[in-house]
Amino acid sequence: MTGSRTRKEQLRRRKRKRRQRQLFFSLGLLLLLVAVAGFFWDEHNFMLGLRSATNAAGESPSPQETNESPGAGVGVPVGGGSAPADSASGRLSGPPPEPAGDKSIPASAGKTDSGSSAPGRLPNANPPGPANDERVTLAFVGDVLLGSTVETILRRNGFDYPYHDVKALLSQADLAVANFESPVTERGTEQDKQYVYRTSPKALPAFKEAGFDLVNLANNHVLDYGEIGLLDTLDALDQAGIRRVGAGRDANEAYKPAIVEKKGIKIAFLGVSRVVPEVSWKAGKNHPGVAETYDWTRPVKEIAEAKKAADIVVVLAHWGEERKDRPLDYQVQLARRYIDAGADLVVGSHPHVLQGIEYYKGKWIAYSLGNFIFTTNNVAATLETIILEAACTRQGECELKATPIFTQYARPQIMSADKAKALFSRLSNISYQAKVEPDGAIRRKQ
Repeated sequence: MTGSRTRKEQLRRRKRKRRQRQLFFSLGLLLLLVAVAGFFWDEHNFMLGLRSATNAAGESPSPQETNESPGAGVGVPVGGGSAPADSASGRLSGPPPEPAGDKSIPASAGKTDSGSSAPGRLPNANPPGPANDERVTLAFVGDVLLGSTVETILRRNGFDYPYHDVKALLSQADLAVANFESPVTERGTEQDKQYVYRTSPKALPAFKEAGFDLVNLANNHVLDYGEIGLLDTLDALDQAGIRRVGAGRDANEAYKPAIVEKKGIKIAFLGVSRVVPEVSWKAGKNHPGVAETYDWTRPVKEIAEAKKAADIVVVLAHWGEERKDRPLDYQVQLARRYIDAGADLVVGSHPHVLQGIEYYKGKWIAYSLGNFIFTTNNVAATLETIILEAACTRQGECELKATPIFTQYARPQIMSADKAKALFSRLSNISYQAKVEPDGAIRRKQ
């Protein structure tokens, strides 16, 4: 009996050990399967992310949401309004004739009078001009739209997606400025016009973080969702710490310059629009709207007053004919009036393509910077733009430099050297008394 019990006990021990080995083997196999599954899951997510970025860079926009058609909204009223007639509507066939002899919103965080916290400039974006302590550096971009098909890309790739390749350049300027081409609102009534846009307030923090300090709201989209949309925009920008010009709760606010002090130098910015879809969009005594410049009287008066309060005056003008690389006669006339009144620099927007640069009485006019972030179409010229850098002294003397940008599907990127060369050559050919050097420096043509 004793021997029989011993053998049974031995058999039971062997069975337990066999079960333990099987259990350990099963657990090991399970862990191996989990590890393999995790590897393939990570690989799958990586490919999804890669595919998402590829799609964002190559997707086709809706035909209804491409850049506006040529001439749309160029001072033409809709909805029963009547805009003032233009006395000079033809394009220039050649260079213009040689010329004859308040209290601002608190400064945004991240940039100080001692300069930007950015580690250094991009290799092809060295600032022009005298020593840093003698000038302020300003960076200007063209039309920015963060709604419509652009918002679809941003929600897929992150609201900071557009700025990956240009943030360092924008952030290191003392001030970075854009034409903001839509209201920032989730309310309001969609207006009866061909192209209607709006931007989510969620897009503003990344826009601010990218380095933008000030925007022009005097354009033909800021009231796309009515007065409520405009008022929401004013509040959203104020809350984000982004200065604004060109629109307001009444005419005094719309025309009021934003005066910013950097390095002991005061810079005044004013925004005006010569493209107003209808009369009701114009700011009035007790009426929200944009600052318009069909009548140049008030803009010229405000410029002269701003020059008394600031060292440098910059006018941001929304004007011209879309997709045309030559300014209209009225653009030239207005720009020169602004400079004669005291402006040191005039920077334009609205045509969605680059227009020429003019040197006039020692001052600079950039008639249009084109698109910076906008819906994409098949017109090649709308995909080329520049970041315009100005290094300005206290006396209002500015030296300019262009950084060449290719922009498509919400992603502005610095051009390669060969494409930059072609762009600079084209820009020189459409400029007046000005040329762009191979390094991007903009000089007076001798």
